[in-house]
Amino acid sequence: MARWWVGLLASAVATVLAGFGVVAATNAQAASGCRVAYAVPSQWQGGFSANVEITNLGDPISGWRLTWAFPSGQAVTQAWGASVTASGGQVTAANAGWNGSIATNGKVSFGFNGTWTGSNTAPTSFALNGVACTGSTDPTTTTTTTTTTTTTNPPAGDAMAAVAAMQPGWNLGNSLDATGADETSWGNPRITEALLDNVRAQGFKSIRIPVTWGQHQGAAPSYAIEPAYLARVKEVVGWALADGFYVMVNIHHDSWQWISNMPGDRANVLARYNATWTQLASAFRDSSNKLVLESVNEPQFTGSSGDAQNAQLLNELNTSFHRIVRASGGGNATRLLVLPSLHTSADQAHLDNLNATFSALGDRNLIATVHYYGYWPFSVNIAGGYRFDATAQKDLTDAFDRVHDTFVARGIPVILGEYGLLGFDRHTGTIQQGEKLKFFEFFGHHAKIRKITTMLWDNGQHFGRTSFRWSDPELIAQIKSSWTTRSGTASTDQVFNPKSAAVSAKTITLNLNGTTFSGLRHGGTDLVRGTDYTVSGDQLTLSAPLLTRLLGSRAYGVNATLSARFSAGVPWRIDLVTYDPPVLQAATGTTASFAIPTAFRGDKLATMEAKYADGSNAGPQNWTSFKEYDHTFAPDYAAGTTLLKPEFFAEVTDGARVTLTFHYWSGTTVTYHVTKSGSSVTGAVA
Repeated sequence: MARWWVGLLASAVATVLAGFGVVAATNAQAASGCRVAYAVPSQWQGGFSANVEITNLGDPISGWRLTWAFPSGQAVTQAWGASVTASGGQVTAANAGWNGSIATNGKVSFGFNGTWTGSNTAPTSFALNGVACTGSTDPTTTTTTTTTTTTTNPPAGDAMAAVAAMQPGWNLGNSLDATGADETSWGNPRITEALLDNVRAQGFKSIRIPVTWGQHQGAAPSYAIEPAYLARVKEVVGWALADGFYVMVNIHHDSWQWISNMPGDRANVLARYNATWTQLASAFRDSSNKLVLESVNEPQFTGSSGDAQNAQLLNELNTSFHRIVRASGGGNATRLLVLPSLHTSADQAHLDNLNATFSALGDRNLIATVHYYGYWPFSVNIAGGYRFDATAQKDLTDAFDRVHDTFVARGIPVILGEYGLLGFDRHTGTIQQGEKLKFFEFFGHHAKIRKITTMLWDNGQHFGRTSFRWSDPELIAQIKSSWTTRSGTASTDQVFNPKSAAVSAKTITLNLNGTTFSGLRHGGTDLVRGTDYTVSGDQLTLSAPLLTRLLGSRAYGVNATLSARFSAGVPWRIDLVTYDPPVLQAATGTTASFAIPTAFRGDKLATMEAKYADGSNAGPQNWTSFKEYDHTFAPDYAAGTTLLKPEFFAEVTDGARVTLTFHYWSGTTVTYHVTKSGSSVTGAVA
């Protein structure tokens, strides 16, 4: 049977096999005859998707037209693998340019989306090139034997249901995907059963195990994978499956190591790719159906002629992967397979190209995948993107909406195979804590309503590989909460009070996110509404007497922490901070090492601008005056300095004075001048 049959609900499937279950075997070729399998894998109010498989029981056909009539007045709105036209209730599907030939006992398939009203009764008769498909042939054979089989169709929506069951997911990053000698070469310890047990205990239902194969392969033409390495991967996969995880295995950094060379070396790259998947398909052929295979991580191509060629090459890889795995049989005949867009991007053009591949393959056991690391200026803190503002939110909602509308709404499940923020791997202040928490709260909510399964990227910076503890408990609490509900947040998690001025009441805006505000707490003490604080709509005001009491001696820094509580989700932390404007001093140094003495006085650095005297932007990425946090500058609070990195000076004009404007989270700005002369740098307070 065609693999479409896997997972069809009785209520969502109409199977028409003229002469159902009768398979003719002859000792001479029949002249004409056909059999048709018609299935509806998904149906919704007013719409449905259908798959059609034709088996040619007669002489070879070159060019075909399948005709039928819809019993309930249904209409075809979109088709793939065939050109479908209709006249009244009569429908004609003609072959595409690539699937016009059907050998004797050969099969061809196509699919379509349609609309219905009232009922969606399946058609009961088909004709191929004018010959009724009765499941038998014209009597031109000398002998005919028949066998009768019964096919039981599994429930519908298996792929969608399985992907939903994979939520939430976690990435075992920077281990088996490391490009060094072994899984420890990027600094993580060897994977243990205990690690996977503890990840499972955190509530994760699926685990993505990225694997880089290239450094463990032999030469052409076999590109044999080292047996010991393959055995190690299978061991880790086995542990994860035994823990009850859904498990995703892929080809990972090979994408940029050698697959990216495909534009200039297509034959060799494709041969190696095919050899790799042939071996992996064989190795995992009989694994649990909870094992999911992913074609390639973040596909990219070097030296191509542009996106049209990129799309063509990726389609070739994805299609080849699909063919090899399916042909290997066993559990792979119906195993869930994951296909990425170019760069695993959610840009519409890349989604459309991937959708075309899905349409051509006509396989309902496929999953689409993209990655999301946030609105780039926010994710790395550049171009003034240091807040999770409306622009950053819209980037997220637009991306998830496009993915939903292109795939999920059409019955194709989606896994967001990696997510996070790029600033994670750098300075702890690159993304300010409260802004980070707002991102993850919003991210989890919108992924949930768009029915997208998510897999947290963790290269060891989140969950300790031996301690089995989270490096940021506040972050993981927010992430876990977002799996099931929304949490209230606020415009800030920092309330600044200048030490040089009298204490006054402070107001922040609550982001209720569908919850209701229930109270404010300091430690284990509930504060008094109307006395310690007031709430008017979404405005929370902390009274001057409360702040005076909690700020105490008003030492620089965080003096007290409040907890805003809501009807659902996790509380929102609010730090009460005493500060004065930071003080910078003159400095000398080199382009390789330059530090500005800085008395931060309780404040924190948010971003930095750099401009020349004529107002033009200075330093790297000069399309913006706001430089990239940590890449070009970074605070060192312990040392009392602000560092300017060599990467900043590498793109500063020699001899030109640069005015730096430091923006702090209190709202304070401080200006400073630096001048580069060769490798020497001088700095002075503006």
